[in-house]
Amino acid sequence: MDDLLASRRVALEVLVGCLDKGQPLDDTLAQHRGFPLLAPRDRAFVRLLLATTLRRLGEIDEVLDALIERPLEGPNSVARQVLRLGAAQLLFLGTPPHAAVDTSVRLADSLRLPHLKGFTNAVLRRLAREGTALLGDRDPARLNTPLWLWESWSASYGPESAQAIAAAHLIEAPLDFTARSDTAFWAGRLEAEVLPTGTIRRSAGGPIVELPGFAEGAWWVQDAAAALPARLLGDVAGQRVADLCAAPGGKTLQICAAGAIVTAVDISPRRMGRLGDNLARVGLKAELVTADASKWTPTSKFDAVLLDAPCSGTGTLRRHPDIAWLKDQDDVGRLTLAQDRLLLRAIDLLKPGGTLVYAVCSLQEDEGPARIEALLARERQLKRVPIRPEELPGLAEAITPAGDLRTLPSMWPDRGGLDGFYAARLKVPSSSA
Repeated sequence: MDDLLASRRVALEVLVGCLDKGQPLDDTLAQHRGFPLLAPRDRAFVRLLLATTLRRLGEIDEVLDALIERPLEGPNSVARQVLRLGAAQLLFLGTPPHAAVDTSVRLADSLRLPHLKGFTNAVLRRLAREGTALLGDRDPARLNTPLWLWESWSASYGPESAQAIAAAHLIEAPLDFTARSDTAFWAGRLEAEVLPTGTIRRSAGGPIVELPGFAEGAWWVQDAAAALPARLLGDVAGQRVADLCAAPGGKTLQICAAGAIVTAVDISPRRMGRLGDNLARVGLKAELVTADASKWTPTSKFDAVLLDAPCSGTGTLRRHPDIAWLKDQDDVGRLTLAQDRLLLRAIDLLKPGGTLVYAVCSLQEDEGPARIEALLARERQLKRVPIRPEELPGLAEAITPAGDLRTLPSMWPDRGGLDGFYAARLKVPSSSA
């Protein structure tokens, strides 16, 4: 099998795992035995092809539905994924039509379903001729957003903001870094800019491990919005801080670098192994505990707790476009139960006067403000500590009327946008009186 076909075969198998079996894209790629065997250029192509297919899936299906007369079912359903990959190349990646059609036909032929070969050829040749016209002037932002997300964002933020959020998801996210120290120096080495909040940002591209400073452990990859919740803890130097649901560890590294004595807790041994590797690379230390944070019982309490709770991840669709097609409102409902349990446990872990920062990388109101309002109604001794504008330089618009943090992908459009995060800061009483 030549390189062109091998890379597309990997992309097909990963897409089938993702869309037909409900597996997260990153996990499916990481577990695919053939992916690491590809040349670096082919691995980059596979990632680009999959991300583009998932990011533009609504438009792709809109066009394919106009060209396919009968549903592709049973053993033939795999042809749908072959056509989606071919359509992504023809409509969005600028692949020459003869190359996109030929490799897709050969891919179909390799599946040992010979009747799909001519079918694939016919559909993609017609798509090459008519695809752009079939899309017409339809709204890409709306077409590529599942209805449940569109309706929830419209209800939470208004139709105009929902449109802006969905449009931001169609643009590849830049590459963001948090430096352990010497932010300005490393921004220069990375040919990047320093954002007002202190994150280093450069255009995406190139292997991370080959960038200046990686081997030295000078920085770690972390979206600008993801870096904000840990900063809301304030000056933590010398304090004992628990980072719950910590892996893969960007926030753990931040808190350690700020001088705190950190205990990082996560339920996944694999993800905790990755956190340990990240700590070792940057030369920082933390106590690592593999446990269910909602049941974990340490021997002493903490000055502060950061809870980056498991969530739907809908704020990260720029980087993880598969989430839009793998999650639904039922998933959000199940996750809110876990979030409530974790919040109550986090409060129990705090010393009198301790600070809790709750965060989720979700755009769903049920996972953000609704959880905090429910908690405050139940635990009336808790006090919300509003975020001050000086704590979010250049992002005053991300402070909600209640004083919480709410970033949207549509913010900072001239700088490349942000992930969608919600965070709230709470304090327990200084005494039981």
